[in-house]
Amino acid sequence: MATVEWDEAAGGVRLIDQTRLPAEERYVLCRTAEEVARAIRDMVVRGAPAIGAAAAYGVALAARAGRLAEGAAAIRASRPTARDLFWAVERVERAPDPLAEAHRVARENVEACRSIGRHGAALLPAGARVVTICNTGALATVDYGTALGVIRAAHETGKAPFVYVMETRPRAQGARLTTWELRRLGIPHRLIVDSAVGLLLQRGMVDVAVSGADRVCANGDVVNKVGTYPLAVLCREHGVPFYVAAPESTFDRRTPDGAGVTIEERAPEEVTGFAPPGTPAWNPAFDVTPAALVRALITEHGVVEGRPI
Repeated sequence: MATVEWDEAAGGVRLIDQTRLPAEERYVLCRTAEEVARAIRDMVVRGAPAIGAAAAYGVALAARAGRLAEGAAAIRASRPTARDLFWAVERVERAPDPLAEAHRVARENVEACRSIGRHGAALLPAGARVVTICNTGALATVDYGTALGVIRAAHETGKAPFVYVMETRPRAQGARLTTWELRRLGIPHRLIVDSAVGLLLQRGMVDVAVSGADRVCANGDVVNKVGTYPLAVLCREHGVPFYVAAPESTFDRRTPDGAGVTIEERAPEEVTGFAPPGTPAWNPAFDVTPAALVRALITEHGVVEGRPI
């Protein structure tokens, strides 16, 4: 499955519309940087590595149109938290051949995810019962996945993992997207509401937790989908290893720790569906997991234990 794919004949980047899944598999073609920025902002494409690849192609489109500076600025303004977006924009806008560089960004992402999967699968015991949050598979990358790539690699090598999928409120990326991918891959799984994960751990039903990351700071703090921090705290309380899988592109050595990261706040309407009209809401999209709660970081270069990175 190609989540982000260049279409030369159509003159744009083709994205699977993740807002339509799982009910409908539809694709969107973006021919300008502004259209790519809108797709990122509206979460047509989401997941840090996939955002990075889409951003790379958006900048390449801007360069092709002779509007490199304006296009890069539009992409940068689309979402503030994921490091891969800014990393990709910086790479492509200074490249002599922006489109060739965007192709490299996408290709390297797939290679990195497969390597992450191999390294991470070695950490999972046979028959591991794994809990994961949000969506970190092919949909969140260009292909294969980060945390879900670890589970996928374990499955492909015969380790027979079983996955507990946190629904991941408020946009239900776990319920809508991770379950869709696991079903396609033939990996057994069970969906749980986010607030059930404490009981799940308390009853000893989990062997390991694996999450992705939208940014890893210089000290090893992990910025990821909101709900990741309490999952990590619960894992520490119950003696369950908490791993984070992320490619090099997600690492931000310019930011000392999680306190320096801008946390995106999305529209209150995403969380007020069951509330009386006019109910105010606070809707942060991410939280910060302190490095001390992370057993190890799984990267394409290997497993990194201990902090700082």
